[in-house]
Amino acid sequence: MSMQDEFEQQGNWLFLRRGYLPFLLVPLTAIAFTSFDFPFQSYLTHEIWEFGCLGISFLGLAVRSIVVGYAPARTSGRNTKCQIADELNTAGAYSIVRHPLYLGNFLIGLGISMIQWVWWLPVIYTLAFWLYYERIMFAEEAFLRQKFGPKFDDWAAATPAFWPKLSSWRRPALPFSFRNVLRREYAGLMVVVLGHTVIELFERLTMDHHLVWWEPLWMVFSLGGVAIYLVLRTLKKRTTLLDVPGR
Repeated sequence: MSMQDEFEQQGNWLFLRRGYLPFLLVPLTAIAFTSFDFPFQSYLTHEIWEFGCLGISFLGLAVRSIVVGYAPARTSGRNTKCQIADELNTAGAYSIVRHPLYLGNFLIGLGISMIQWVWWLPVIYTLAFWLYYERIMFAEEAFLRQKFGPKFDDWAAATPAFWPKLSSWRRPALPFSFRNVLRREYAGLMVVVLGHTVIELFERLTMDHHLVWWEPLWMVFSLGGVAIYLVLRTLKKRTTLLDVPGR
């Protein structure tokens, strides 16, 4: 089997399991707690750092929301059974980067991996993400090239794969749909909320040797996030309030 075919086969296999990468890093995150300490031995610096990391994760969620808010139906989805693309997205976020959803995923996970102030964890996360998603992107692009031919080649030649070229932005054809974001990105919000809250809890377990809710801000953040998730999931599954024609 050629390297090209092997990469495509591996990418298709990983595509079906692309939601599992964060779980592969859980043991490393647990190990990082053994050397946890406040940055520069300062609790204030630790708090500033935590909120900075939370900001990176929310930036990733914002990137995903921009993509999903402009995406037509049967594109930019969370499907895990097969590749789907009824049309080739080349405007909006896709005019500045070919894989904006994966860029959003990377930023969400990067923010979580940086919280503990352990240099090797975000490095390993970045390398693992690169190896994992490089093959997925390879397989997706092979699918798009086969389906859209020269149109894909022209777009790929002008658009970076992962790091955005902001000067290339082109306005999407469809208007932004906030309802579509609510319908499709509540799971991403839950990843951000749980990722940061769980690490915060275990930081306290490491420092205080017992689990306890100690900060009202984190309680509001976590419980509010769970409530939003449950409401949006219920609306999606049991009503049509979040449905948008053509999305």
